[in-house]
Amino acid sequence: MDELLEILQDMHPEVDFDASDTLVDDKVLDSFDIVTLISEIYDTFGVAVPAEEIVPANFNSATALYALIQRLEDE
Repeated sequence: MDELLEILQDMHPEVDFDASDTLVDDKVLDSFDIVTLISEIYDTFGVAVPAEEIVPANFNSATALYALIQRLEDE
């Protein structure tokens, strides 16, 4: 989780990712951010995020995003 938070903080240092759970809904993360995140997740965790998993619910919070990464690592 620390690695993911570091990636997110590098993208938007002004956001409290520990407390935010509406990152996509509140337009904190835009489509470019999500593409960047998918690339960083692959580079850092070795996990490819399939297109069907690119939904707001998976990117609205650091917790949801980390749960996605863990789920994909287990597959």
